[in-house]
Amino acid sequence: MSALTLAQSLIRINSISPNDGGCFEIITSELSQLGFSIEVVPELNSETLLAKYGNTGKVFCYLGHTDVVPSGPSEEWTSPPFEACVINDELIGRGAADMKGSVAAFIEALKQFLKTCPEPDFQIWIMLASNEEGEPEDGKINTLMQSLADKNEMIDFCLVGEASSSKNVGDVLRVGRRGSLSGNLKLIGKQGHVAYPTKVLNPILEVGPIIAELNQIIWDHGNEFFDPTSFQISNIDSGTGATNVVPGHLNMLFNFRFSPESSEASLKERLIEVLEKSKCTHDIQWTLNAQPYLTKETNFLNIVQAALIKVNHAPAQVDNGGGTSDGRWVSPFGAEVIELGPRNKTIHQIDERISVQDLELLTSIYNQILVETQNSSS
Repeated sequence: MSALTLAQSLIRINSISPNDGGCFEIITSELSQLGFSIEVVPELNSETLLAKYGNTGKVFCYLGHTDVVPSGPSEEWTSPPFEACVINDELIGRGAADMKGSVAAFIEALKQFLKTCPEPDFQIWIMLASNEEGEPEDGKINTLMQSLADKNEMIDFCLVGEASSSKNVGDVLRVGRRGSLSGNLKLIGKQGHVAYPTKVLNPILEVGPIIAELNQIIWDHGNEFFDPTSFQISNIDSGTGATNVVPGHLNMLFNFRFSPESSEASLKERLIEVLEKSKCTHDIQWTLNAQPYLTKETNFLNIVQAALIKVNHAPAQVDNGGGTSDGRWVSPFGAEVIELGPRNKTIHQIDERISVQDLELLTSIYNQILVETQNSSS
């Protein structure tokens, strides 16, 4: 399959996290023809595909995922989100940019590279998760990474195909990410009749000053590699549905994206200090989604930038913003991790898309990265 045809085949599978839905079967067929050994590893309610080519030299790993977020109302899409239609030279569908298009581009780049270099001086791995977008309780690739480390199988260079690019493909890459700390707050008041304010404690009124103060806090100033820590609220829920009842509790979901200048412990402590000023009591369920990570080595960065100069005639800007990625599970084991993929303008949106031209350009960039890796290994 070409990159476009493969991307379309993958997009047509409704692989909402944590389910792969059959994407691995298509990819296995493609990689088997290239001579890869392939294993599908169970991860609680999800699974990870691990494909390997070669057995000597440094390990180059392409890291990606086949799962997608829900499409939202399908009637709002220009074409159905899982039909993978090409309209005005743009491939439209859930996962087109995040990140089935990227996976297809890398596999096509592999085909081109192995035709000219069937015995590279380095090993090539492909690691694909079916639950990158989903919840930790369904399983992440960290268990596979630990299993590989226990067998002393280590990744040297990790190329993460996440949508890092901004205005043009290859103009931005990432060598690190901020951490992610989520909280599920239950603010506990006292339920009662709205006509008797002295006999109730309204958590909705109490949360107002809490939110106002949290919104004004400067958690840190970041550093040369990372933006400052940010705090956001994603959901608030309270009330019984009746107009004459003060609710007894309020639920609020929030998230920190934090730089290394803050820690899990410091953020928890400062938030609780604010909550304790309220008359309400509270309960918080915390989830540490990711610690910050940063690749300080420049070996792989130099390889990637050399490829970009060859293809785009310019290096990429290094920007460690955005959300988290599965690179957070690979970095702690010593790999040099770089994220480089499609433009991120439409990811997780209605009418997510990637242009056919961008898909071809990304394929060329990935192929050149493999070429530069071979040149650096020879």
